[in-house]
Amino acid sequence: MMAYAATTTPAKNRDPRDRGGEAQPLLMVKGLLKYFPVLGGVLNRKVASVQAVDDVSFDVAKGETLGVVGESGCGKSTTARLLMRLIEPDAGSVIFDGEGVGEQHGLSVRDMRRSMQMVFQDSYASLNPRLTIEETIAFGPKVHGVSGKEARDRARALLGKVGLDPNLFVRRYPHELSGGQRQRINIARALALEPRLVIFDEAVSALDKSVEAQVLNLLNDLKRDMSLTYIFISHDLNVVRYISDRVLVMYLGKVVETGTVEAIYGNPRHPYTRALLSSMPSMDPGKRTTAPALTGDPPNPINPPSGCRFRTRCAFAEGVCATVEPRLEIVADAERHAAACHMEIAGSGHTKAIPQLAPQLSGAVA
Repeated sequence: MMAYAATTTPAKNRDPRDRGGEAQPLLMVKGLLKYFPVLGGVLNRKVASVQAVDDVSFDVAKGETLGVVGESGCGKSTTARLLMRLIEPDAGSVIFDGEGVGEQHGLSVRDMRRSMQMVFQDSYASLNPRLTIEETIAFGPKVHGVSGKEARDRARALLGKVGLDPNLFVRRYPHELSGGQRQRINIARALALEPRLVIFDEAVSALDKSVEAQVLNLLNDLKRDMSLTYIFISHDLNVVRYISDRVLVMYLGKVVETGTVEAIYGNPRHPYTRALLSSMPSMDPGKRTTAPALTGDPPNPINPPSGCRFRTRCAFAEGVCATVEPRLEIVADAERHAAACHMEIAGSGHTKAIPQLAPQLSGAVA
């Protein structure tokens, strides 16, 4: 697990809900695993498993935005649903501000959801078409014991925060709104329980670019004004670069690289990350590429390749890549930059890896 440096925050500006201080990550995920059974045969029994999320670990520091990127099917959305307990994990632990989440730990799922909310991709399917906007935003607080009047007042205040006039929108229904307006409603609903962490699962991918920019700027303003922490899942690398502080790269259910935005975009160390970045469209004719960044389709998650899961599409794959799974290790020149690649592991056996340094012996030799 990577350690992150604490940021100095004056005591008077510290969130009163903060239990462990700035040095303690808001969210710690360790060994998260989820396999979905594949049923078949005459008796419709389990014949295989889809390895959707396989031993995923990461931290989210307080006040930061962690961007999560990767191809479709890499496990990004499944990871988000596991964190929210919309899907029960097969293994692993989630620690929220020092407290374990679950029935056998200090923080129940219900209490965790007061502090952690999620905004989904489909803005229309996320809303109940029979509820007005005011009822939609006020519903969550009412379920958690807030009085009806206070919940409605909170809904009106949040409408103003997300840039919608309460007098015009409280009595409207979802079908009367545009896509951008509906997503603002979803953001307001997520903030109604006054959470500390918000997960955005492709929350702006269905919006027009002009509306997308407005929503991204809104998210930055809300983060600053309400002391929020974000996990931002997206396939748009430019959006992730704009809004994130750190980036997590996933491939076929595994974390293959993580680091600051500057490190990931300026000096990617995993071949898959470099392929993703090379696929970004550019208006500069000198930076356009004619060769495909990757060849072939991702392997079947039911039967992933041995060793490094990316090796079947990697131009640098060698024998060690097929036999040994690479560990996620800190790269030599950056404290907060880690990659799961044999080329970055000293003494791994890959021809491009740096040699393992001999241990220094102290004292006289008898």
